[in-house]
Amino acid sequence: MSAFQAPTGTRDVLAPESARFAAVIAHFADTVGRANYGLVVSPMFEDEAVFRRGAGEQTDLVTKEMYVFSDRGGRTLALRPEGTASIVRAFVQHHPLVPFKAWYCTPAFRYERPQAGRYRQHHQLGVEVLGVADADVDVEVIALYARFLAKVGLERVELKVNSMGDRECMPAYKATLAAYLGDHARELCDEHATSHANNPLRVLDCKKPECRAVAAGAPRLSESLCEPCASHFARVLEGLDALGLAWVRDELLVRGFDYYTRTTFEFASHALESAQNAIGGGGRYDGLVELLGGPATPGVGFGAGIERILLAAEAEGISRLDGAALDVFVVDITGGGAARDLTDELRRAGISADRAFDRRSLKSQFKQADRSGARLACIIGPDEEATNTVTVRGLRRPAGGEDVAATSSDEGQERIDRDRVVAAIAGRLA
Repeated sequence: MSAFQAPTGTRDVLAPESARFAAVIAHFADTVGRANYGLVVSPMFEDEAVFRRGAGEQTDLVTKEMYVFSDRGGRTLALRPEGTASIVRAFVQHHPLVPFKAWYCTPAFRYERPQAGRYRQHHQLGVEVLGVADADVDVEVIALYARFLAKVGLERVELKVNSMGDRECMPAYKATLAAYLGDHARELCDEHATSHANNPLRVLDCKKPECRAVAAGAPRLSESLCEPCASHFARVLEGLDALGLAWVRDELLVRGFDYYTRTTFEFASHALESAQNAIGGGGRYDGLVELLGGPATPGVGFGAGIERILLAAEAEGISRLDGAALDVFVVDITGGGAARDLTDELRRAGISADRAFDRRSLKSQFKQADRSGARLACIIGPDEEATNTVTVRGLRRPAGGEDVAATSSDEGQERIDRDRVVAAIAGRLA
């Protein structure tokens, strides 16, 4: 065993699994790029107050989960626990034109108990739109994530939506909810039995059975919405229907951070256990820019964990995220120079190619060719070198044993002039 291991709650992602990571990111970048969202790359750490003000002083993220440290200059910094606050800080700092439509892909850090699809370092994708109050942009953001999940191949997915109201109607609802929870405090989980008064909405977000049971009988948000919030939410639902996006109203759906207002949404995978089946969510946060020192600016967005998406894809048996098979493996037993030149020529022609090094034996090179998963082998031996040709044959995995012949197929084998081998291979692959 190595003397050093990845820290608890983190993991190394190696090929071929990393190809699935790359595929998810590529699908996401393509989906949001078509809607004119631009990539924002921001620092991995920020002033700790950026996240404390945004998420809320009493949230678990701030009190229990953030990685906070002092740098050599005595500044209190925090590793990024989520993506939204950094985007908003960048907006406040740089004053871009609105609507500001941004997307990000970033590691995020939270000190929590590791479990399937949840790590202390995980990886988030997300989009944010700042400067637009229109309910239609809420619909656009939700639709983007729905289209992305479809592109990944996920089918067993459910969209849940709700409205949390705003500064006008939320205080009255919180007071009503707090009174209800006070009457049922003994029935809540240990954490919320004593802390429910700090932010009663977080009880609705608790996944523990005892809190879920109390929340089932709690006053409903829909009964407290002011007319502007109700109209905004009605427009969101109308838009989802117009785009053919199925949804369910979940009156218990609230977001865990203080900055959320009005629209909230979450996508759940029915391929995962219900207690941990969320694969992304977000909503509107019309007060966050002000909390971080900017002017009153509406905002909406979502975040999603790549690990959770891949877990759902694995549960559904989706293979489209697997890396593309290598096209060609060059086997060269004439010294390696021919393999060097041919692999470069193939790659320049858009054909993926690999080779062995260190002048390995024919048998060893065929073993490596088989492990590579390549579709074709290009073989250059003394005969091919003498006639300026290349032998091309199909590859298949051996049914058993280590025999060289078991790793190759004579079917379709042909000797091709060296100067036209790249064009011939391109045609054969097509």
